[in-house]
Amino acid sequence: MKVSCGIDWAEDHHDVAVTGSDGRLLGKLRISDDAAGFQDLLRLLAEHGDTPDDPIPIAIETSRGLLVACLRASGRRVYAINPMAVARYRDRHVVSRKKSDHHDAVVLANILRTDAELHRPLPNDSDLVKAIAVLARAQQDAVWDRTRAHNRLRSHLREYYPAILEAFSSKREGLLAREARAVLAIAPTPAEAARLTRSRLRAAVTRAGRQRRVQAEADRLLEAFRQTRLRQPALVEKAMGHQTLALLAQLDAACRACDDLARDTEELFLQHPDAEIITSFPGLAVLTGARILAEIGDDRTRFATARGLKAYAGSAPVTRESGKSRRVSHRRIKNSRLAATGRHWAFAALTASPGAYAHYNRRRDHGDRYYAALRHLFNRMLGQLYHCLATRQRFDETIAFAPPVLSPRAAAA
Repeated sequence: MKVSCGIDWAEDHHDVAVTGSDGRLLGKLRISDDAAGFQDLLRLLAEHGDTPDDPIPIAIETSRGLLVACLRASGRRVYAINPMAVARYRDRHVVSRKKSDHHDAVVLANILRTDAELHRPLPNDSDLVKAIAVLARAQQDAVWDRTRAHNRLRSHLREYYPAILEAFSSKREGLLAREARAVLAIAPTPAEAARLTRSRLRAAVTRAGRQRRVQAEADRLLEAFRQTRLRQPALVEKAMGHQTLALLAQLDAACRACDDLARDTEELFLQHPDAEIITSFPGLAVLTGARILAEIGDDRTRFATARGLKAYAGSAPVTRESGKSRRVSHRRIKNSRLAATGRHWAFAALTASPGAYAHYNRRRDHGDRYYAALRHLFNRMLGQLYHCLATRQRFDETIAFAPPVLSPRAAAA
């Protein structure tokens, strides 16, 4: 690599360094985070041999932002280097532990000069996949926000309002159920719940979408709310009720965001040509399939082998050896979003695929714990997905989980 460029990213400005093949600094510049700064960067690169046919590769510590998007749109290779790796490389040049933005830019440029083959450039994904990734990650964040909001509300209600928790404890969704939120909105305190009438309860559960056994549900809730229970002082209970309404508003907003983003994600995902192959796998619905595609992308040159994809997802084990010591364990450095979706995928595949269920049971019999067996199943199915996407084939249960071929001696026995 003759010339390389490093950019130390900041919020309002960026430090740029260009180095030659011998590590000598050829040019440096501080640019602003706007169109004028981007033009200054292009002029600096052009002064040192940057051309459309042979663009200078760039190393930067982030994979997001307008600067990265414009650099990728210009057709050049952009390497997103982990800040922890940059810190290790910095120690190769300075042992005094001094740090500056300009020096970090030089370190990034030298990383490409010496070890470019050890780092992977950002994938050349299509705009459709990039849009799916934005929506899928936002929806996943909304799910996590909804879980946090639910846990905060539930923890608050335990302090003064156990009746509402017991009333909906049999519901699979708990307080996330629309009926629970509708009832809590009209009765945020035990005192108000005890004053509810059957007609108000019927109206609340009907607004929540219930169509069957409305009267029976209203009677059940009325009986639960009128039982004698421990209570907070009246003034304290009223104040806690106001806090409940505030927490409930946050939960309602998180639930709406989850539903809206899920609908938009699924609609966009179904437009991608890989959607048919991905959803042909057992346990992969439209939304989980969109999350998988968002993380692996549609650049087939990104992972040279299935092993690289498995390592990226964290499903492949990692081996640590030193002398006579050898230890095999699961990976901690991975794509956390892909790993979380993989657990859901493997769990759903247990009931959707006899082969997946048999594979899981074999791993359990082998001594794996629950999560280890799920991770092993995800690892196998991820390799199958890599093959199907590369060869443009749909999932086939008989091929994916074919019985092992026995040797003639074993067959005779």
